[in-house]
Amino acid sequence: MISNKQFNKELAIIISNAIREDVGEGDHSSLACIPEDAKGTAKLLVKEEGIIAGVAFAKQVFDYVDPGLKLDVKIEDGATVKYGDICLYVSGNSQSILKAERLVLNAMQRMSAIATKTNKFVKLLEGTGTKILDTRKTTPGIRALEKWAVKIGGGENHRFALYDMIMLKDNHIDFCGGVVKAIETTTEYLKEKSLDIKIIVEARDLSEIKKILTTDGVYRILIDNFNFEDTRKAVKMINGKCLTESSGGITLDTIRQYAECGVDYISSGALTHSVHNMDLSLKAV
Repeated sequence: MISNKQFNKELAIIISNAIREDVGEGDHSSLACIPEDAKGTAKLLVKEEGIIAGVAFAKQVFDYVDPGLKLDVKIEDGATVKYGDICLYVSGNSQSILKAERLVLNAMQRMSAIATKTNKFVKLLEGTGTKILDTRKTTPGIRALEKWAVKIGGGENHRFALYDMIMLKDNHIDFCGGVVKAIETTTEYLKEKSLDIKIIVEARDLSEIKKILTTDGVYRILIDNFNFEDTRKAVKMINGKCLTESSGGITLDTIRQYAECGVDYISSGALTHSVHNMDLSLKAV
């Protein structure tokens, strides 16, 4: 995974680009009718049940827009919230509060939705030993926020991007000329480049798993689009030689059954690409 330094760099890019996109040459609505030195306070109001996420990010946004803004946080990231809860108060320059408002809300609504959905998956996995993973199926430009939200919801992050973990999927395998050749070529590449990067290999059927097990250096086998019976067979074949991961259309209705097949991880793109934003608002006090 990426370092904290790199992650924080991603957050800084998100904030600066979002403010550039939203504010541009100036918030003329506020500039036109609110005095430059006006002070005010606003509350972030929860209007839907779920898991709140993005509070720490909101702090960064407010500080970027105006270090003079003061926050009084009432509910921290990861807490269960309900309609009518007040997550935080922000006080200071009124124009600054309004300049930061939309980015804070957009981010927190999206992050809270992801954290809430992730938490539903996590609860269904309780007692199985299986962990839920996100994927790279994220909104372009805000991956760091969405993966942060998965962690707040109790899930774990898969690779952040193409550069921090190798995943040999069907196209890599077919373009290379077979799964064994793809693995051997990859391990040689890592040796030549002196890179310490884990290798995950996707298996499309049980015969491909047999071939993968004849090689060395595979960190995790991705058991992709298998039914329950074949997933159990795959886990038995692998027998702890490397970690296992199920993926492919796994839903809230089927996740428990896949976990009970004995896999170490289940990955789901739905954690980030299929959520309905939590209803939040920022209101003047």
